[in-house]
Amino acid sequence: MIRIAKYITKAEWGQLFVGLLLIIAQIWFNLELPDYMADITRLVETPGSEMHDVWVAGGKMLAVSLGAVICMSLTGLITARVGASFSQRLRSLEFARVESFGPAEMNRFSTASLITRSTNDITQIQMFMTMGLMLLLQSPIMAVWAVFKIAGKGFEWTVATGVAVVILLAAVAVLMAMVMPKFKAMQALTDNINRVARENLTGLRVVRAYNAERYQERKFDHANDELTGTQLFTNRAMSVMMPLMNTVMNGLMLAVYWIGAYLINAAGLMDKLTLFSNMVVFSSYSVQVIMSFLMMSMVFVLWPRADVSAKRILEVLDTKPTVTDGERAEGDRDEAGNELRGEVEFRDVSFTYPDSREPMLEHVSFKAERGQTVAFIGSTGSGKSTLVNLVPRFYDATEGQVLVDGVDVRDYTLTSLRDRIGYVPQRSVMFKGTVASNVAYGDKTAVTDSGNESTLKTGNAVTDSGVVDAADISKPDEAGVKAACDVAQATEFVEKMPRGIDSDIAQGGSNVSGGQKQRLSIARAVWRHPEILVFDDSFSALDFRTDREVRDALARECADSTKLIVAQRIGTIMNADQIIVLDDGRVVGHGTHRELLETCDVYRQIAESQLSESELAA
Repeated sequence: MIRIAKYITKAEWGQLFVGLLLIIAQIWFNLELPDYMADITRLVETPGSEMHDVWVAGGKMLAVSLGAVICMSLTGLITARVGASFSQRLRSLEFARVESFGPAEMNRFSTASLITRSTNDITQIQMFMTMGLMLLLQSPIMAVWAVFKIAGKGFEWTVATGVAVVILLAAVAVLMAMVMPKFKAMQALTDNINRVARENLTGLRVVRAYNAERYQERKFDHANDELTGTQLFTNRAMSVMMPLMNTVMNGLMLAVYWIGAYLINAAGLMDKLTLFSNMVVFSSYSVQVIMSFLMMSMVFVLWPRADVSAKRILEVLDTKPTVTDGERAEGDRDEAGNELRGEVEFRDVSFTYPDSREPMLEHVSFKAERGQTVAFIGSTGSGKSTLVNLVPRFYDATEGQVLVDGVDVRDYTLTSLRDRIGYVPQRSVMFKGTVASNVAYGDKTAVTDSGNESTLKTGNAVTDSGVVDAADISKPDEAGVKAACDVAQATEFVEKMPRGIDSDIAQGGSNVSGGQKQRLSIARAVWRHPEILVFDDSFSALDFRTDREVRDALARECADSTKLIVAQRIGTIMNADQIIVLDDGRVVGHGTHRELLETCDVYRQIAESQLSESELAA
């Protein structure tokens, strides 16, 4: 919990310092009340006292009470403000850190765990900052100050208070030893229940298709019971705290009055008034001491979960991405001094996944010139997708070099490298918004509001480069979006939607088919006008006619872009400038379709399984 305090800003530290001063003032006001109470008691008990003096002492007592209330209110306002701003910063920092993660880092944290850490864990921190921090500062100061106040007012009363404090400390220590491990387990169990719920929701069609609803319910019930049982244990254990505190406090009050009655009974006439006044003051101060520990017990309820949450958040924030920024923003230049564009080269590249012993790729070498189409084919698990994922640096090569425009991709800044690439993944991903916002995804001028494309009207938008004023934010270029849809053969179904390119796309693209999502993904890549287009098995959901039309449009409209295509269908790649055949992570064939039919057994077997004899002879 202490380590996460490094993310508190100087302004927030200043506000917390003001809050500390207010807490001290509040404690001073609270500890002055017993003295005024003693004055009123003496005035009432002293014969001949003026009523005016009682009213004056009572007025001072009310003023002190009002001062304590004002200080407490201001302290609560400050801590709530600091807690809200601090949690906002943590969420932004955690989101930004996760955005920088590659697949290797994502494998360390499950999606469910990252969601919990960004929501529930940060809420625990905010609750502690809002309530627990004030109590953590207030209770020890009040306890020590009250002890100094009561020192010397009666040895017997002091011993009774000391016994009560020892009992409370022992009880708190035992309870903390019992519940701390459970608090740590609770966050992991929250991750687990989020994971089960998320799996059920994302795989709902499969669950229904296999009539597995009861199985999923039992699975969820098991996770739910584990979490509920842990929460019940901690709640039951902590529920002992309040009755125990009240019992000790009431017992201490009885002890103070019993000891006071005994001392007053044994004292002389002149000392009775002093002892009675001291008893009233001591009872008030002893209650303050016990109240301090009562507040401390509330801290002990909030602290363990906040501490566990802070450690989990720091695990994410302290994780350094394995793929880091280089320093170059430009590629090499040719003999004429022009920057190279669209050139991709693999030089003896090998790659092994983290925590894997066997290499996925071994000694892969090839070169793609600007405007060429290079295709990759092979059996499932041969390393095709892994190979093209090395180009945008989702992973870094274990050995060898991957060069883009003559520069090792590890030397580029990630922004500069990925700005050169249009990437279409195997699994098409749609975001909640509109057709236009999905095609123009990544456009710094495009902003979505509640799923609809709109201009940001209030506040500022934060980008990688800083804060962008709302006046600079507008809708994406309509003509560019429509042109990209034309290339991807998406115009036909987009024009049939209610509002064309402004039609809504549901979260995950649930209101469009798989083939439509794939075409919108292709349009998204084309819209960027990149130097390099990477298609990771991105034509699999298209029928043969649409597949051919998309490829023809790409050849026509993106002639100057280098195209790297992973495919399973021979028909998709047979016209490529180069075809690279992979088998078990190695290049076993390299050439054109006609050349590979003659020289590569693996390619010929794939072709024979998909094409007729007449198509092979053509």
